Amino acid sequence: MTATPSLTPLRIAEKLTWNWRGHQIKYSVTGAGQPLLLIHGFGASIDHWRKNIPGLAEAGYQVYAIDLLGFGGSDKAQIDYSMELWEELVVDFWHEYINKPTVFVGNSIGALLSLMLVAHHPEISAGGVLINCAGGLNHRPDELNFLLRNVMGIFTNIVASPAFGKFLFDRVRQKARIRSSLYQVYPRREAVTDELIDIIYQPACDPGAQQVFASILTAPPGPTPESLLPEVTKPLLVLWGENDPWTPIKGAKVYQELAAAGKPVEVVSIPNAGHCPHDEYPEVVNPAILEWLAAVE
Repeated sequence: MTATPSLTPLRIAEKLTWNWRGHQIKYSVTGAGQPLLLIHGFGASIDHWRKNIPGLAEAGYQVYAIDLLGFGGSDKAQIDYSMELWEELVVDFWHEYINKPTVFVGNSIGALLSLMLVAHHPEISAGGVLINCAGGLNHRPDELNFLLRNVMGIFTNIVASPAFGKFLFDRVRQKARIRSSLYQVYPRREAVTDELIDIIYQPACDPGAQQVFASILTAPPGPTPESLLPEVTKPLLVLWGENDPWTPIKGAKVYQELAAAGKPVEVVSIPNAGHCPHDEYPEVVNPAILEWLAAVE
């Protein structure tokens, strides 16, 4: 399966609904062949993969994508969120619909979740593609200096506050604010389109979105990549935008060390790209994934 993906965008298959523990979860499945499951990052959704799904499916893969609980078109459940909760969700989804060794492909916290799945569930995994992998769902206290720890503490308390949380969230989700935030992490500014802004803005208008935002910002960070990697026995492709200010490329060092030690880890840096190179430079990311998949197979 080494076909070159078409640069003419196809439509993502119709989004379907799955009932998980009483919550409605949106997902899509496109194409046929070796299964891939795409997992978005914070604030994103299936549509953040709109430039990747068609090309991967055209090349002969069955491409699943899912809106994690709390994001996209999935329910905005009023619960305590965690990386472990989403891990349970994806494992259950795999048992419900896929049931074949799957390559998990994720961006940011979706990449960390993919790494958790490869590490903790080798029986369902054929490998992982980590795109600008986050170090945690949230910053750990030891990762911040004293001033930033206090600032983040105040911010999260305000977000969780019944009195001020909605006011703050209404400011954060404004389209102009979303555009400004995306410009920080998309060096290729023309990739920040009205379509992309709507992909992030629309779910933020759903009832309960502010409470989800507060729950996630105050949630535990989850396991570190360093703690997960010793458990990994499947191959990994690590893609990293070199100009990412949120998860700087120095985070790739631990993967580079594994590759140098002869482990089945390939690290590819993407010049001029930011936090979401799959969306910013799909013409680079899609072929990189396909070449690695062909080599792994």
